[in-house]
Amino acid sequence: MNIEITPEELTQVLQNKSNALILDIRAKENYMNGHISGAANAVCHSMQQKQVIMSKIPPNMKVILIDGDGTEAKQNATMMARFGFDAHYLKDGIKSWEGELVKSTQDTTISGDTLWESIKQNSDVFLLDVREPQEFAEFKIPGAVNIPLSQLFMPSSQTQLPKDKKIVTICSHGNRSMVATFALAQNGLESTSLVGGMSLWNQVLGATVLKENDTTIIQVEKIGKGCLSHIIGSNGEAVVIDPTYPTKRYIEFAQKEGLKITKVIDTHQHADHVSAAKDLAQMAGAKLYLSKLEEYRIESEKIEDGNTIQFGTKQLRVIHTPGHTPGGMSFILDDKYVFSGDILFVEGIGRPDLRDQAEEFAAKLYDTLHNKILKFGDDAKIFPTHHGEGVSPTKGGIFYTTVQNAKKLPLLDLGQAEFVSKVVSITTPRPMNYSMIIKINKGVIPIAPEQIPDLEMGPNRCSIRM
Repeated sequence: MNIEITPEELTQVLQNKSNALILDIRAKENYMNGHISGAANAVCHSMQQKQVIMSKIPPNMKVILIDGDGTEAKQNATMMARFGFDAHYLKDGIKSWEGELVKSTQDTTISGDTLWESIKQNSDVFLLDVREPQEFAEFKIPGAVNIPLSQLFMPSSQTQLPKDKKIVTICSHGNRSMVATFALAQNGLESTSLVGGMSLWNQVLGATVLKENDTTIIQVEKIGKGCLSHIIGSNGEAVVIDPTYPTKRYIEFAQKEGLKITKVIDTHQHADHVSAAKDLAQMAGAKLYLSKLEEYRIESEKIEDGNTIQFGTKQLRVIHTPGHTPGGMSFILDDKYVFSGDILFVEGIGRPDLRDQAEEFAAKLYDTLHNKILKFGDDAKIFPTHHGEGVSPTKGGIFYTTVQNAKKLPLLDLGQAEFVSKVVSITTPRPMNYSMIIKINKGVIPIAPEQIPDLEMGPNRCSIRM
């Protein structure tokens, strides 16, 4: 079978607007500096990625590969032909092309961090999620529009796409989104694929700083998941509460405010994300503090109710706050700031059912909320370790509530018996992979950093609300 295509034959394909995908497999920089109109950049970094991407290309479509001189393109086209594709390559590569070359006006890929900066700045970005509808419904970037990849190859679906915005294609790991860029390029639309898809989107961290008098609080948000952690600074020293991965970002955020991390704490044994507390303590040369009342196989300083943790000219007071977990701790600064872990959120309360003792834990949660957290002054700020989807931060961009506002939550105006009955009756899907994540956070099984994004995939589900 002849899989070679001459420049003249390729010109005919372009003029006839044939049902063909033209894939430029050169390095991204070379592609962006000049490529054949209608071609998409297709750089695969592993055989596994090649196989995944091939499986997403419609089998009835002609595929034409282009490289620098035809060598690599011939090898890849031969392999694709063996898999049953109508695959071809441009003879002698791009150097044989005498027609016009076009330059890209936008990068072919975008990192989660860069996308987050664009979204924050209200850039003209159109988020095109090409996963299946059930995947999209489960977990998505707010504002994204869902057109499944299978539909994207149909010309009618592309009438829904804007011509005046930067299109960013999104999937779970970045493979389908790359194939989506092929489909769009076929119809003359440039687009950018989100590297690592929703898996790596879940690893983007953003920081917002709150300064009040002599107190500095840096709230770190895991953008895709709504996890919140806090760097609290005093006199050049900082404590970190509930850090997530990637660990090094906490050191960067602290250094930006002139702070050195000396203490790292987890409020409780997390079920929806992998704790970075141990690794951050090691990386920063800091002391690690974990609850004495929870089962950990990790070397640390053990803390319990009534302890204090000194840093700079400040100290955190430790109070035992069970209900979400049996040994959860909250941390109090100056009786004005309460770091509540997963006990109390802006929009709801911690769920008591993740350890399979829902009634017992719900009763403890009621006691913790009414006899500990809500006993602080009405103006005390409560900083949770998560926020739910659709919850907005305050004017300063920080997620917190106050005791006064928390008292207005519907579940908190119930008596204990009614509270327990109501809370136990609320059924919410459990966090994905929660049992394995708990074991990792206990120190029972090891975890490699590259496994964390997939393990944490999905929304956080540690709160309940009416």
